[in-house]
Amino acid sequence: MNPVGYVRPEDPGEAIELLSRSPGARVIAGGTTILDLAKSLVEAPAELVDITALPYAGIAETPAGLEIGALVTMSQAAEHPAVRARCPLVAEALLAGATPQLRNMATIGGNLLQRTRCDYFRDPGFAACNKRAPGTGCAALEGENRKHAVLGTSEHCIATHPSDLAVALVALDARVRLLGAGGARTLSVEDFHLAPGETPERETRMDPAELITAVEVPAPPPGVRSRYLKVRDRASYEFALVSAAVLLEADGGRVRSASIALGGVATRPWRSREAEAVLAGAEAAQPAFRAAAEAALQGAVPRAHNAYKVELAKRTLVRALAEVARP
Repeated sequence: MNPVGYVRPEDPGEAIELLSRSPGARVIAGGTTILDLAKSLVEAPAELVDITALPYAGIAETPAGLEIGALVTMSQAAEHPAVRARCPLVAEALLAGATPQLRNMATIGGNLLQRTRCDYFRDPGFAACNKRAPGTGCAALEGENRKHAVLGTSEHCIATHPSDLAVALVALDARVRLLGAGGARTLSVEDFHLAPGETPERETRMDPAELITAVEVPAPPPGVRSRYLKVRDRASYEFALVSAAVLLEADGGRVRSASIALGGVATRPWRSREAEAVLAGAEAAQPAFRAAAEAALQGAVPRAHNAYKVELAKRTLVRALAEVARP
């Protein structure tokens, strides 16, 4: 067994100092990610820094939308009246993820930082995983890749990003607040997550000694309708094969604005501005929806077992758009 230290700081500065001075330290809040990885021997933290005493567990309404603290649980956010009323897409995505038991523990910050479900990454018995052990290769390229990504991939990694929430937040132009030794900063959720490129082990723009403190979620204007549609192998406790987060505003049967993000098909939450451009000013009907879907998947690079995701993603997006456009 590996010895693991445990500390529960009382303020953010103390937490950041602990993370700064101990490269082997890892943050724990709900524990649904780090404990899972530690039990699988994917992570071997020297010290767990429990941040649950920090003041990041509230939800506040703002003129622009919502501020959701990093320590708010998935269940608390999904059930909060302001979230349901002002940003229903967030509630819908949260309720599509995990199980009630996990949602009661998992936090918003932890959800954004959860790691891929790629079997090669999760099993240290497989030597070839650049994300877990940089430079060893990617076994999924020629191995079992049915659930792997077709967008944003590289020859170093094709692992799929697992978060439902992050897909909805990208569609909403949400921003994540960070706090570290250098002070506070804010990034869009879209920029926060990284495609693998040549460094798949680096998944976000966070520094090792930074904390997520909150997520800023703009509320869609009146008249914008939204939908989070998730397609999976079973109805509960299953990650997306394909998902679509859609916001659509139509006037006189024509699209005034659209925002589209895809999940389950990419190495990070995938915003498709190509699809949005196709929809701009178009008739809110099946031909435009299908054209948008074609644009969204035009750069897909399928592998031996996941080519089905290309057509499945197109159909999922068309269905989500049709549902929000329905009178």
